[in-house]
Amino acid sequence: MRKGFGILQALLVIVLVSGILVIAMKYATVSVKQTADIYVKESAELFMDSAIEMSLLAISGYDRNATNSCLKEVEIISQDKRFVADVNITKYYLFAGSSDCGYCGTLCEPIKSDDSHGMVMLEVEVRADPTHPKNRGKNIRLTRRTLQRP
Repeated sequence: MRKGFGILQALLVIVLVSGILVIAMKYATVSVKQTADIYVKESAELFMDSAIEMSLLAISGYDRNATNSCLKEVEIISQDKRFVADVNITKYYLFAGSSDCGYCGTLCEPIKSDDSHGMVMLEVEVRADPTHPKNRGKNIRLTRRTLQRP
């Protein structure tokens, strides 16, 4: 009788320890997934900041006189093709009556302030490619509206 009671205790200890290990593995899996999500989201946010700067460079280098128009949108793809940024220029804030305002048409918002001359309103959308191995199947889409001076 005493030997049977020892086997029952051993089985109970094994079940208890395995239950604790299953719970620990579950929490570890959740933690790894959350860390991967944060990594991809932070990478997308950093790419968005770079896309804003690159679009400001594109606006600065755009020759309105040669094309007789203003730049309306810019698409930026990361070098490793993990992220795509669509930058839409929604408003140009230019002096009322300036020749540049004539090129921009409905995108131009006439202003009288010297401080705001040349500012642009950008709507930026960054999408992560879920098929890319570094994105680990995450379908992330970030948007930002920002007022910048090129």
